[in-house]
Amino acid sequence: MQQEKQHMPPGTVAPSQVSELDRPELYINRDLSWIEFNRRVFEEAQDSRHPLLERVKFLSIFDTNLDEFIMVRLAGLKDQVEAHVPSLSPDGMTAEQQLAAVRQTLAPLVQEVSQYWRSELMPLLAAQHIHILDYEQLDAQQRASMRTYFEREVFPVLTPLAVDPGHPFPHISNRSLNLAVALSGGRFARVKVPPSLPRLVRVPLNEKVPGAFAFVWQEQLIAAHLSMLFPGFDVWESYAFRVLRDADIEIREDESSDLLESIEQGLRERRFGAVVSLAVNPSMPPRIRSLLLDNLEITPEDLTIIDGPLELGDVMELHHLDRPDLKDPPFTPRTPAELRKTSELFTAIQKHDLLMHHPYDSFDSVVEFIHAAAHDPDVLAIKQTLYRVGTNSPVVARLLEAVENGKQVAVLVELKARFDEENNIEWARALERAGVHVVYGLIGLKTHAKIALVVRREADGLRRYVHLGTGNYNATTARIYEDICLLTCRPDIGADASMLFNSLTGYSRHSEYKRLIVAPLYLRQAILDRIEREIRVHQEQGNGYLIFKMNAITDPAVIYALYNASQAGIRIDLLVRGICSLRPGIPGISDTIRVRSIVGRFLEHSRIYYFGNGGNEEIYLGSADMMQRNLDGRVETLFPIEDQALRKAIHERVLLPMLADTVNARELKSDGHYVRVLPEPDEPPFDSQDWFISHPIIDAEPDHNGSTISAFPSGA
Repeated sequence: MQQEKQHMPPGTVAPSQVSELDRPELYINRDLSWIEFNRRVFEEAQDSRHPLLERVKFLSIFDTNLDEFIMVRLAGLKDQVEAHVPSLSPDGMTAEQQLAAVRQTLAPLVQEVSQYWRSELMPLLAAQHIHILDYEQLDAQQRASMRTYFEREVFPVLTPLAVDPGHPFPHISNRSLNLAVALSGGRFARVKVPPSLPRLVRVPLNEKVPGAFAFVWQEQLIAAHLSMLFPGFDVWESYAFRVLRDADIEIREDESSDLLESIEQGLRERRFGAVVSLAVNPSMPPRIRSLLLDNLEITPEDLTIIDGPLELGDVMELHHLDRPDLKDPPFTPRTPAELRKTSELFTAIQKHDLLMHHPYDSFDSVVEFIHAAAHDPDVLAIKQTLYRVGTNSPVVARLLEAVENGKQVAVLVELKARFDEENNIEWARALERAGVHVVYGLIGLKTHAKIALVVRREADGLRRYVHLGTGNYNATTARIYEDICLLTCRPDIGADASMLFNSLTGYSRHSEYKRLIVAPLYLRQAILDRIEREIRVHQEQGNGYLIFKMNAITDPAVIYALYNASQAGIRIDLLVRGICSLRPGIPGISDTIRVRSIVGRFLEHSRIYYFGNGGNEEIYLGSADMMQRNLDGRVETLFPIEDQALRKAIHERVLLPMLADTVNARELKSDGHYVRVLPEPDEPPFDSQDWFISHPIIDAEPDHNGSTISAFPSGA
């Protein structure tokens, strides 16, 4: 814990009872908390209220999440153990203890998920005429069809690699699925299952049933035809195995003259990172396991035995089937009422700030903002940060159009966005080729802020229009991630945006902002100061109230402050989707703190910080969670909601419905486990995400004094 305190910035006000609030038992281990979050994702796969293919989707998400956790967090713990790092986690564990606890917690969960796929989801899929077959179950006609497919589509892609004195054990790339093949004469070979081909291979059905499908696993198809790869040898046996490697790229920016080149090198090295996990089936004999462990230079502790398919993340392929009856009903994201009334976007923003709640409000309005700037003859410049934009980005396309139209365009592309580095490198190069001023951020910091600035010449001079958001400029994820964004032309926010971009692209040392709160300079302290203010107001008026909605909270200083606020009697509601190191409900420490997690159809991604402030409410939105990495290692922004109507809307039409959710919400107990929030016996279940689909964040005709925003009806 003492090690963690060193991260507090100068001037941090620690709680008055540090010795009491410093006890390890008051904190939940961040990695164990993350595992509990992923368990909640798995629970969604088990929830029969979801359509079947949505349950399959959640199972896939669980497995993909787990891969990233192992490649980053578990790998990091292994590194700490090997480096003999002496510091303790806030909950008082050494790296060795954390690694052991993580492995002990993960092992039964992974087996439970595999068992659930086999015993529950596969039979349910079969009942809906979606069959996941073992190769042995295919009849002669289907096998003949599969052999033809193998010869035409799979065989040309495969590269068998022998292992013998003349052929050293091959490199096994990260996240690869492979076959260990034993041949006559004691020979051994490795065959990689090609990731470029579908993992689930479509099998023709003998009976034509509408909406019916059958599949076989690609590795089983390959295993059944191994004799074609090794003519002249007998194939005795083959076994699937999968490898995960340390994927946390370390970039020494101060030693690099070309950050883009360094990131590319890091991506290449990721393929060769240390192995952190080997997954096999129980059928693999000990001699093959030992051979793999020895050659991969890992121990049996790094071995996971899974009784079922390896890499269940690939079952997401089933979600693409044309079976709308087995998916969530589609909905059409709306265009905010005030934008439907006019095609003059800049004129609408001049009248008052605009707020959008994705995915319920269409991301097309954000794209239109960049499009309007690209084509408006009065726009002089566009500046924007890009963190995760995905492929075929409409936002990047509009920025390229802006350059073609003679606008000055500057873009900060964050190359260090984990697992999106390759996409971002491609976009950075495309933007540079078009003449965009591309920069890569500040040394030692990731730029995580979501901000776009448009400078426009108008009759009374230059005016700055700013888009600020809680989510990425990614049109694909905007359909499934819950986020909030603001469009404004307030002069003070525009001035702050200019100063922020100057610090990101140039040598500006300006560090004071009028309205934005920026990390790593002031964000933690700004939050702590406002919590302290809430304590003072509560002592005077008795109505202190805090609501924080975020993805995670692990920062010790912020947790200290919230414990201190709870001891002062302030009511605190925390909506924390993922990791929560704070323990609520501890007598005398956190009695007044309630922590809820919402996991549902859409990924809760917005960050909202609400301060009651004695009735003079203050609300900040932004990109930052309350984690050391966000507060100390990233450029983040929180921005204020200054329009009274919009503050009222966020409080009463976003936060209150989420706090009332009795379908997607779980509540964290003081012992670290979560329980579902259920409706009262006389009340119907309430799904906040479903409610948002039909209830816009802003009524059609608000007067922007807040008086016409209809409040969320309690008990709805």
